Formats: sequence, C-alpha cells, structure tokens
Amino acid sequence: MLPTPLLVRRVVTLLVLLIAPALHAQVNRTLIEVSVTPDHPGWVYKPGEKARFNVAVLRAGYPVEGAAVRYEVGPEMMDPAASGPLQLKEGRATIDGGTLREPGFIRMQVIVDYQGKEYRGAGTAGFSPESIQPTAVLPDDFMAFWEQAIQQAREVPLDAKMTLLPEYSTVDVNVYHVSFQNDRRGGRIYGMLSMPAAPGRYPMVLQVPGAGVRPYSPNVGVAQRGVIHLAIGIHGIPVNLDPQVYRDLAGGAVASYWTFGLDRRDAYYYKRVILGAVRAGDFLNSLPEADGSHYGVYGGSQGGALSIITAALDPRITRLSAIHPAMADHEGYLHGRAGGWPHLFAPRNHQNTPEKVETARYYDVVNFARHLRVPGYYTWGFNDNVCPPTSMYAAYNVIEAPKQLVVLHETAHWTYPEQWEAALDHLIEGFTP
Repeated sequence: MLPTPLLVRRVVTLLVLLIAPALHAQVNRTLIEVSVTPDHPGWVYKPGEKARFNVAVLRAGYPVEGAAVRYEVGPEMMDPAASGPLQLKEGRATIDGGTLREPGFIRMQVIVDYQGKEYRGAGTAGFSPESIQPTAVLPDDFMAFWEQAIQQAREVPLDAKMTLLPEYSTVDVNVYHVSFQNDRRGGRIYGMLSMPAAPGRYPMVLQVPGAGVRPYSPNVGVAQRGVIHLAIGIHGIPVNLDPQVYRDLAGGAVASYWTFGLDRRDAYYYKRVILGAVRAGDFLNSLPEADGSHYGVYGGSQGGALSIITAALDPRITRLSAIHPAMADHEGYLHGRAGGWPHLFAPRNHQNTPEKVETARYYDVVNFARHLRVPGYYTWGFNDNVCPPTSMYAAYNVIEAPKQLVVLHETAHWTYPEQWEAALDHLIEGFTP
C-alpha cells in the first residue's frame, strides 16, 4: 500500500523538526582558522595581572604562509586601546593584551588577510568576572510598576484559540497553532503548542524567542518527554505564515523594534512583549492538561532576557534556563564599558536622553535578576560579540536564587547543542518529584 499524502507530510515534518535544531546549532568553519586564546586556565585573571594571548593562524592544521596579520585589543565592545601588525613564526605568536584595574573583560581580535579575503578570530580575558557589579539603577517603584501592568492586562479576557495542526502532530503528540489576548482587546500573542496526546496532567515549559521576527516550529521532542511545550512569538502576528511575510516585516514595520517608544516606560515596545510572556503563563495554566505546580521558562539571547524577566514577574514559574541573555546593564556604556544588546546607549546609537535612560531601567534584565527566587541554569561564552559577558555577569552576580553557570569560553553569540540540551534538562528534570 502506498503511503497517504498526510502520512508523507507527517514524516517530512518530523524529519525537519529533528534536523533543523542541529543545523541551527552548527558552528561555522572557515578555510583559515584564527585561534586566539588567553594563556590562563579558564581565561580568568586578577585585576592588575597582564593578560597574554596565544595566536595561531592555520589552514588544515598547518601554518599559513604569506598572510598579512594584525591585531586589535581593548575592553570588549569598545574602541581598541592598541592595534598593529602581528608577526607570526610558523603560524604562531604570543602577544601582551594589557590588564584591567577592576573587574571586566579585555578582548583580543586578530585579523588575517589571505588571498584577498579577511578572516578573524577573537579571545577574551576575564578579570574577576564574578565581582562585576551592575551600573543599572533600580527604580523605587520597579515591581509596583510591573504588578500594576500585569493586573491591568489581566482585565482583558484571554479569549484563547487553538487550531490543531495534523501535519505537525504525531501519534503521541498533538500540535496546535494558538493565540490569546494580551494587554488589550484585539491584541494577541501567537505560538505553537505541543501537548502529549495521552490523557493526563503534565508539567509546562514556555519558550520565549530570540530577537527578530520569524515563523516558529513546535517542539515535539519535549512533548514526547511528557511536558507541555509552548513557543511564542512576540509581535502579535501568527507564527505559521509564509517566510516572506516575516522578511517584509523585519525590513519594514518592525525594523529596530527594540527602540520603539523608548521615551516613555508605558509606550516602550517591550512592555506588551513582557506582558505577553506573563499572559502565556495564564494560557498554559488554563489548560485542563496543565499540572499547575511545575512550570519552566527558557530561551536564548532576547529569549534569555525574557526568561529571567518572566521568572521574576510570574510566581507560578518554578525553574528557568537562560542562554546568553540580552538586555542586561544597558547603562554600561554611560560608564565607559559595554552594555547589553541592543546596545541602546552605545555612542553610535544616539539614544542617550534622560527619558530613554529612565525608561530602560524598567526593562533592564539586571533589575529583574535582583528579584529572582527560583533555580536557574545560565550559560554563555567569553567571546560573545552581541551580548557582552560584562553585561551578563552584571545580571548574574546580583541573583540571590539558586544558580548554575556553565561558561563555554570560546563561544561567541552561538551555542553548542549540548547547551540547549542542558537548558531543557534543567527544567524537565527539575519537574521530577
């Protein structure tokens, strides 16, 4: 008997769901490998110690000949403090990177011009990162502001809608495209819900997204582990449209959305985003299949930020996982050091007004981290060039709740598959009695 078209679609869909995360997590390789490694174990120094960097420029494991090599070094994400040509011997060199007198990070970048193309490598030395303190100011009415905003949002009925998607569903898992009202009538949050098909009550996991606008896929694998999984978008549009729709939005209506309304705390774009993440908890807990006592949240980058934020605001959350969280310590740039993505107050962005600085304080991950009360798993790399480690440590160091940090030093703003696996394991294994 030939397979039915529906069966074929299901098989293809499952293969895509299984393969796509692995493809997304792959580390890009280049023809020329530029390795830059601090000479201390763990890449960590004490303030005042001199950081030295070991450099290797290789092709297929052998020294590269005839390449022009130069370096730039200085505090991460800031203008270089020193730069110049670099002489290699058998493809290698060791170079002084300087020091810091207070906790922070120095980054060495090596640029190689070879056969008309440019290749780059970076290494980042940490100086007592566990002692980095935030620059973010905590407003006196911080939690009162958010409690009132949540209360007002909950005056709007959820009006939840669920559409079964047979092409994604399996024998064991039902997948739905869902939506529910957020902070105003007609304003909705959309997502992909994956639920075990067998009758019962199950723990819940909310996945909050990284930056951008895109379609989202269900997580059948988590549901097969006996957990309800909801992945949401933040822009108030369905998450299963043609990809061209999202490309058009990214280049038009929601381009640079992270700056929208920054002059006023009630008008900032992320207010409805954050409320939507809390309302996602309202939706999940409204499901008859919801356990109600086991609820986790996770995400990376913007999603790492939203994981911390949501866990700080929603007392129903019992565990969180945050991968290279963004939106931390925005005011770092106003104090001569890197701030978190989206680098609101970096000199090139011209956002530095008193009104915008004041608004940012109500959305700074540091200030939410101060209010965390649940166990958290955190992971990032020293080489992150989007979410600087200075900003992430500024948030992590103020967390008083149980916490675990796994540093994969060499990673920039990318991850190994093992990091996502560990992030989910932290949530799901924590649900086990």
